[in-house]
Amino acid sequence: MQVKNVSRSITLVKDLKLATSFFTRLRGLLGRREFLPGEGLLIEPCNWVHTLGMRFPIDVLFLDKEHLVVAIERLKPNQFGTPQRCHCVLELPWGTIGASGTEIGDRLKLDF
Repeated sequence: MQVKNVSRSITLVKDLKLATSFFTRLRGLLGRREFLPGEGLLIEPCNWVHTLGMRFPIDVLFLDKEHLVVAIERLKPNQFGTPQRCHCVLELPWGTIGASGTEIGDRLKLDF
């Protein structure tokens, strides 16, 4: 599964994992030693994330139901994010947002 930023004509994620059940959303990225470029975790539904207990920083895109980016955060380990008005969250390796130029208002396409 991939995620493309169609507003910028760039692939953000080549290996997308889904967290849609209570337990997969609860676990998120906890327990992982690394988060490699090209990986991503879509948490749905979700409007807030944290990095408590994580070993690496992450980029976070908050998406509405049409997969428009409505907010962006960059979180270092052991930080709380800010709750957002959104439908789901896409967690990405640190630096992905800057490298891709992704901005609020961009449209993403999820290819399953």
